[in-house]
This record gives sequence, C-alpha cells and structure tokens, in this order.
Amino acid sequence: MRHTLTLAAIAALTASASLAQAQEHKSHDSGRVGKAEAAPASPALQGWQTGIQRTDLLRRDLQAAGHETIQARVDFEPGVASPKHSHPGEEVAFVLEGTLEYRLEGRPPVTLKTGEALFIPAGTPHIAINIGTTKASELATYIVRKGFPLVVAEK
Repeated sequence: MRHTLTLAAIAALTASASLAQAQEHKSHDSGRVGKAEAAPASPALQGWQTGIQRTDLLRRDLQAAGHETIQARVDFEPGVASPKHSHPGEEVAFVLEGTLEYRLEGRPPVTLKTGEALFIPAGTPHIAINIGTTKASELATYIVRKGFPLVVAEK
C-alpha cells in the first residue's frame, strides 16, 4: 500500500508539473499539439467519443528511439464510459476533477477522485467511467511507440 501511494504521489507531481509546463509553453512550443492535430485512434474507435472530449496538449519525441510522450486532457460527461481500449505504451492518468472509475483487465476496479493518479501498463485493456454526477476530467500522459495508433479498440 505504501509503495502504491508513493507511486501515485510521484505520478501526481509529474502530471501537475507537466500540465503547468504545457500551459506555460502553449504559445511557443513547437511540440504542442492542437485539438485539430489529435493523435490518431484506430479505425474501430473513430467516433467513439460521444460524451468524451480529448484535447491533446503536448507531443514530443523522446531520446529513446521510436518513442514519444503525449499529454491530453480528457473530459467525461456524467455517466459516460470509454470503450474498452489499450495504448502502445504506458499511461499515467491523473484526475483533474470529478470521480472516475478505471477497470483494468485482470484487476479489480479502482475509483479515483480529484488529485489521484493511476499507472496503466502498456497494452493493458481498460475502461474509464465517470461515476459522478458532474463532469470529470483527467490529464493522461502517454509514453508510447511512435507510428502506432494511440488508442486501440479491444474486445
């Protein structure tokens, strides 16, 4: 439990610092991604976002060849769930507001409130659900392989 809390605290601090950096460099950061330049989803997920709005904030190549980091704000209307999906790399989900339940395949559901974070391993199918009565938002930080769809539909 202590290890999990420490990891969550580190992820939360990293996410908060990264969000501040993305906002600070918004006007002159050549690695910034605008809404119209959103990272691609697999064809099976085109149009899946009814009640979900993703705004990409930052996209940068990493020193590790063939990898990049992407940060996005994801807003969920009350009661809305994402489809089951995975990513071609790790994700750190940091809840900016509201209450989200994450269902990672093979694990019990995890409920996070504002200020809490979760690490999602590469390729792990998962679902995020706004279980609250108001809008919920997360800052999603992805460390992924370049050239692959960011979101992959799972059955």
